Amino acid sequence: MGTLRDLQYALQEKIEELRQRDALIDELELELDQKDELIQRLQNELDKYRSVIRPATAQQVQAHQKSLVLQPDQHRSKRQAISAEPTACNISDLSHVTLPFYPKSPQSKELIKEAILDNDFMKNLELSQIQEIVDCMYPVDYGKDACIIKEGDVGSLVFVMEEGKVEVTKEGMKLCTMGPGQVFGELAILYNCTRTATVMTLTHVKLWAIDRQCFQTIMMRTGLIKHAKYMDFLKSVPTFQGLPEETLSKLADVMEETHYDDGQYIIRQGARGDTFFIISKGTVNVTQGDSANQGPVHLRELTRGDWFGERALQGEDVRTANVVAAGAVNCLVIDRDSFKHLIGGLDDVSNKGYDDAETKAKYEAENAFFSSLKLNDFNIIDTLGVGGFGRVELVQLKSEEAKTFAMKILKKRHIVDTRQQEHIRSEKHIMTEAHSDFIVRLYRTFKDSKYLYMLMEACLGGELWTLLRDRGSFEDSTTRFYTGCVVEAFAYLHAKGIIYRDLKPENLILDSRGYAKLVDFGFAKKIGFCKKTWTFCGTPEYVAPEIILNKGHDVSADYWSLGILMYELLTGSPPFSGPDPMKTYNIILRGIDMIEFPKKITKNAANLIKKLCRDNPSERLGNLKNGVKDIQKHKWFEGFNWEGLKKGTLTPPIIPDVSSSTDTSNFDNFPEDSDEPPPDDNSGWDYDF
Repeated sequence: MGTLRDLQYALQEKIEELRQRDALIDELELELDQKDELIQRLQNELDKYRSVIRPATAQQVQAHQKSLVLQPDQHRSKRQAISAEPTACNISDLSHVTLPFYPKSPQSKELIKEAILDNDFMKNLELSQIQEIVDCMYPVDYGKDACIIKEGDVGSLVFVMEEGKVEVTKEGMKLCTMGPGQVFGELAILYNCTRTATVMTLTHVKLWAIDRQCFQTIMMRTGLIKHAKYMDFLKSVPTFQGLPEETLSKLADVMEETHYDDGQYIIRQGARGDTFFIISKGTVNVTQGDSANQGPVHLRELTRGDWFGERALQGEDVRTANVVAAGAVNCLVIDRDSFKHLIGGLDDVSNKGYDDAETKAKYEAENAFFSSLKLNDFNIIDTLGVGGFGRVELVQLKSEEAKTFAMKILKKRHIVDTRQQEHIRSEKHIMTEAHSDFIVRLYRTFKDSKYLYMLMEACLGGELWTLLRDRGSFEDSTTRFYTGCVVEAFAYLHAKGIIYRDLKPENLILDSRGYAKLVDFGFAKKIGFCKKTWTFCGTPEYVAPEIILNKGHDVSADYWSLGILMYELLTGSPPFSGPDPMKTYNIILRGIDMIEFPKKITKNAANLIKKLCRDNPSERLGNLKNGVKDIQKHKWFEGFNWEGLKKGTLTPPIIPDVSSSTDTSNFDNFPEDSDEPPPDDNSGWDYDF
């Protein structure tokens, strides 16, 4: 008895010791949180000071409000978007394209396959795609001390090393050495880019290579052929025959192919289930248990194209028979939740108000006014922004000085050199027709021998990016307002079959009231409904996984970027970010569930971000049967005045200080453009821009 009492006493002591340790851990965690907050506050202050201090030698006090020139800040520098050249082959011809084939030994095939599966990016590809890549790779040999890749050069090849050794250097510094079974140069198969490091041979090397065009053909073709096959299966099922094409297309996207071995039960009688199956390969036996003689009775055999379990989609979830694989079987599978979310078609969110006679008359009068203007009718007042293709200047109408506009000036030669003509044409057409209070208006375009000019609405409240840089991050309610502005802009664009593709704080500008508007439509594209596009474009931290994997993307990619924007506005930095684009893409492909959300993101905000950033585009909020209404009705938006936002009666969280139509104090200072482009020969511009 004494021994038991001793044990109980010792146990109590241990419990008390553990309780004290738990209390100490809680205290330390609280202290850590407070220190994290302090670090974040100090970092924000540091960012603020960095952005306004310039070297003492350059100090010249000006009378103008913007006497302090903003210096680029390494923590918050503006991000450049990336765009691949347009797809070279016609999508409708893809299934007939003959891919090159280079014979290889079984050992070489296995080495290439293992190298791909060991690579952070390429391991995300489907096995059938990897097999085609292995077949298409061609042999390349280099002697000792040869340069395979040179830092700064433009590349289009990815390599797998079979024999030999190479050294990787960046800016003259050795990074690593690589041997057989390793992949390098993979960023070049995503889009046209400069190499970020140099690769030199240390010995004779044997490599296998594939170029971007071949790789992208494989990726696109795989997705298109699979989607077409799934659509054919769905159309053969009576349950689905009355559904619109766009709903069937979404169902095809969300279906998963599952493999079953011989004798495996796919469905068991009496079990509850919520899954519907279409046989894509093989045969199954349908049996039913008979209480009289115990043994199951064979009812029928089902083969490729047959389906079963359709009652589960309506809610009837008790299985009335067994379905058993007779040999190897593949089935296309969809569950009830996915089915319920997708059936219902696209919600009509088009702005019908623009069809009325009064509005039409207003825009016709506006067009008449702007069509009479010439380039020399304007004076340049100040620079509002500088981008990859040119500048945005605040201009004033000489005849009416109170009227100011933003003039986007693009270098024709740069556009032609980077093969962006199609994107610029698309930007003009989409913006000209966009009549939304949440999208910057484009009134008129001009051109001369060197430049293209876009005359736009002047929004003098400054860029959201500048506000975020100076404040570090936003409160929940502030983020909700700006996110709401983007939701309204997306609802308008998506109802017209337009995808935006470059959401980020840099592309949101405040008008003088403080309302946020989408600007820069260089990557926007009219794709229609139930259609996809394949060109890789966007800003690395905001790119959706289906764009990285070249699966084809649609408006659901915009909802992914909405989740990323929410996270960045709430914390000051995006959830996925690496030291270079390839590492960023690999982090994105790991998924949002691998990201640890900071405590400052509330439970409801985190829930919405995760629903917007689902890996499967067909499962993303905004892309389900209720469309954008699912976002507007989410708990995080509970109590938000959507009607007030649409009408412009809702008070913005931050009201900019704009004293006049020429006040540019909410913008950074920019140096003058000293790079005078050569006149373009008008190749690609022989139309009325």
